[in-house]
Amino acid sequence: MFKGKVVVVTGGANGIGACTARMFREEGARVFVIDKEEGDHFVGDISDRTVLEAFASYVIREAGHVDVLVNNALPLMRGIDECSWEAFQYALSVGVTAPFYLTKLFLPHFAPGASIINISSSRDRMSQPQTESYTAAKGGIAALTHALAASLAGRVRVNSVSPGWIDTKGNVWEGPDAVQQPAGRVGVPEDIANMILYLASDKAGFITGENITVDGGMTHLMIYHGDNGWHLDEQG
Repeated sequence: MFKGKVVVVTGGANGIGACTARMFREEGARVFVIDKEEGDHFVGDISDRTVLEAFASYVIREAGHVDVLVNNALPLMRGIDECSWEAFQYALSVGVTAPFYLTKLFLPHFAPGASIINISSSRDRMSQPQTESYTAAKGGIAALTHALAASLAGRVRVNSVSPGWIDTKGNVWEGPDAVQQPAGRVGVPEDIANMILYLASDKAGFITGENITVDGGMTHLMIYHGDNGWHLDEQG
C-alpha cells in the first residue's frame, strides 16, 4: 500500500514507533527513524533544534521528499511535586515544539497527498495525579493537530491518534487490568500502528484535523464507587 513512499517516524526505536516503522516497511515504504537511543537509525534528541535541522536535511538529501510524518517521540512524564522548569520545558520541546518544527522544516518537501499523524494520548482529556508534563504535551499536540490541519488545508492532511493503555513490553494482562477495559484487553502497539497506517492511506483521504482515540473504550466508561465492581479505597 505504501510502496515507494517516504515515511518519517520520530521515537521509532521502541514500542509504538518501532511497530509503526516495521509495518510501513512491510507495506513497501522507505522509512527514516530518529531516536535518542543508539541503533541503526538517525540518533539524536529531538528537543534540540540543531538535531531536527540536521535530521530533516538528511531525509531530504537521501529521499527528496516526504509522504508521511509520524510524530511519535515520547515526552517526559513528571508531576508538579517533582517536575522542574527544565523538565517541563523538555517535555514540551519533545511533545509539541519538535512536531511543529519538523512539520515546518518538511513543509516545502511534502509530496502531493502527504499526511501527518501526531501521537497524542487519552491523557489529553483525563489525568492521573503527578503527570503534568506529559499531559500538557499530549494536550498540546492534540490542539496543534487541528491548527496545522487548517493551515495546511489542501496540501497536507493532519490527524492525531490518542492511545489508551498500550503495553509495549509483550506482557500478558489478565484479570481486572484486562476486564476493566470495555474491549476486554490491554492494547498492543499494532492497535495504534494500524490506525496510523489507515490515516496515512488514501482510504482516509476525507479525514483531517481529527483526534482519534484508540483506547479500548476506557475514556467512555463512567466510573462510580460501587458500580460494576469499582470501589474507592478511602485509605489509598
